[in-house]
Amino acid sequence: MATVENPPNEPLSYPIMSLGRNTNAFFSDSSQKGLGCLGQDRSFSNREGDSPFFFSTKDEVIEHIFDFVTKQRDRNAVSLVCKSWYKIERFSRERVVIGNCYAISPERVIARFPGLKSLTLKGKPHFADFNLVPHDWGGSVDPWIDALAESRVGLEELRLKRMMVSDESLDLLSRSFLNFKSLVLVSCEGFTTDGLAAIAANCRFLRELDLQENDIDDHRDHWLSCFPDSCTSLVSLNFACLKGEINLAALVRLVARSPNLKVLRVNRAVPLDTLQKVLMRAPQLVDLGTGSYVLEPDSESYRKLKATILKCKSIQSLSGFLEGAPHSLPAFYPICLTLTSLNLSYAPGVHGTDLIKLIRQCGRLKRLWTLDCIGDKGLGVVASTCKELQELRVFPSDPFGVGHAAVTEEGLVAISAGCPKLHSLLYFCQQMTNAALITVAKNCPNFIRFRLALLDPMKPDPVTMQPLDEGFGAIVQACKKLRRLSLSGLLTDQVFLYIGMYAEQLEMLSIAFAGDSDKGMLYVLNGCKKLRKLEIRDSPFGDGALLKDVGKYETMRSLWMSSCEVTLGGCKTLAMNMPGLNVEIINENNQMEYADNDEQKVEKMYVYRTLAGPREDKPEYVWTL
Repeated sequence: MATVENPPNEPLSYPIMSLGRNTNAFFSDSSQKGLGCLGQDRSFSNREGDSPFFFSTKDEVIEHIFDFVTKQRDRNAVSLVCKSWYKIERFSRERVVIGNCYAISPERVIARFPGLKSLTLKGKPHFADFNLVPHDWGGSVDPWIDALAESRVGLEELRLKRMMVSDESLDLLSRSFLNFKSLVLVSCEGFTTDGLAAIAANCRFLRELDLQENDIDDHRDHWLSCFPDSCTSLVSLNFACLKGEINLAALVRLVARSPNLKVLRVNRAVPLDTLQKVLMRAPQLVDLGTGSYVLEPDSESYRKLKATILKCKSIQSLSGFLEGAPHSLPAFYPICLTLTSLNLSYAPGVHGTDLIKLIRQCGRLKRLWTLDCIGDKGLGVVASTCKELQELRVFPSDPFGVGHAAVTEEGLVAISAGCPKLHSLLYFCQQMTNAALITVAKNCPNFIRFRLALLDPMKPDPVTMQPLDEGFGAIVQACKKLRRLSLSGLLTDQVFLYIGMYAEQLEMLSIAFAGDSDKGMLYVLNGCKKLRKLEIRDSPFGDGALLKDVGKYETMRSLWMSSCEVTLGGCKTLAMNMPGLNVEIINENNQMEYADNDEQKVEKMYVYRTLAGPREDKPEYVWTL
């Protein structure tokens, strides 16, 4: 496995697009196309006799060209061409994405990219979103911020996902980088509003503070007051996930002195009368997230809000409506005509005819997130109204599905027929049929992400009582660009044969309660050449599938298996044969004894590539083999 430090010894003589999968995938988080038309001119090779002037001019030209190479995978590819390109790319790259914070040490990243300005880090595995990863498993950002602060790089942007963040690290971040401009935290925990207060007080050029689905302790409600009066640079402010009270007057003042503010998403502590004051001072908003919306339609506050909204001509994205009465919704109808994004996934009070009336106003939607209380009838309205829809997410209002069947295959078929541009789907439903999936595949062959979740994860086709193999087989066969797939329902090894045969671009696959034998997993590993993340739970795959071709894991970022048939001995064998992998066993309930009993089943196993070796911050219940 190649490292990220050593440049290639010789220049390559073939186009970059033929390099295939690069070995710097630690720095890649999304699928991107190769450079295609950009190859290596032999005049740029490191030949003896080249003059210093030629080298200087050549490097300046290449560096200028690299300014137009923005995709991370493309940057990785050009760095492998020759020593000269490696050096130019090293010093010119400003943005780095680390898909696993344990894949490489922060010191090594900083040494590799001394001009780093923007860093994206991910911590816990994806299944942490489903409470399958213990709270104190790890994923702390502290060592990264410590190393960045000590190195004195010019960090301006930090984006974290599923990481442990402390108030101390936020305080250090705010004091160490004078030009820090953007902090995005997604599904993070461990910090409080004290940490946010430090960011507000010390980051004098802050443009973006985006808090999405974080678990934040509210120690005080005046963190917004910590923004100095000189702070006028905010472009994006999202604190919708905060649960506590905030200083409403401080919010209004902050918005008033932020003329460039485009994104504002507030929490449920912000009532509509305060929102009206905010909108009066920020008619330029493009993205609005409301809080509480309890107002009577015949009240003076409601009339003021409605009049103010009429002046907001630029809003394209609307979210929120966290609590309140749906009869306040008509005030927002005037801006619905220009909306391209609507997120009602946290709005249980918006349903039935009120929701349908709102949808009918939104003819230009490209993205819709909603709860399944929209029903098949509501999805039919979406299909007839939102012809430009590209992304749909339907979340469960009742995750246990007790006596509740809000959306079915009927709603999805209607969407596929009415929204031919749909390419991204997350759909929680009570049932699905093979016929419906085959129809969806024919109507929408451009899916990039297709995630279907049945609330009863082993439910067969309710019409034929057959597995859903043929339906999902149609999806992977028709959707040639599919990169992410999540399966649900009664499934056999046959569906994995289809996936291995047809899902050539697949990068991430999530499996639960599926398959018959090791063959299913092997079909996927052998067939999906671009697979980078595989996560499996409650399926019958064991050591045979795990160990058949261990070299495959060098081309992947990670493998998660929980409640499968993998044994401790199989995990030990994998670790012994693949020293470039970290093989971690999560034994949180002391269900296993670390002894000579290699036959005992492993409850949770997490395997990932790393250049940093075993991590030092693992809790006692995590064993690194």
